[in-house]
Amino acid sequence: MQIRQMIADVDKDGSGTIDFDEFAYMMTAKIGERDTREELTRAFREIDQDKNGKISAADIQRMARELGESFSTEEIYEMIDEADRNGDGEVDPEEFLKMMKRTSLY
Repeated sequence: MQIRQMIADVDKDGSGTIDFDEFAYMMTAKIGERDTREELTRAFREIDQDKNGKISAADIQRMARELGESFSTEEIYEMIDEADRNGDGEVDPEEFLKMMKRTSLY
């Protein structure tokens, strides 16, 4: 079923099959999607400086300081609130990926 959907997504001429150009487009899109996820995962790990699997206010504060940025506590909590879907006050990897895709940064 998933393969049929993938073909339907790129089958521009509606033939039910895909030609080489359509195949190349489909594979490029899939590879790009995987690369983006890997890049975002690496970015998450870099921000998660205490390596507990979540981005906390302290992680953001440390990262900002290292980059020469200055955020108020309120600004940091606003950033976390924007991404925090489960309400635990921190950002887990899935929340981070969703937030980054939603903001179209990746």
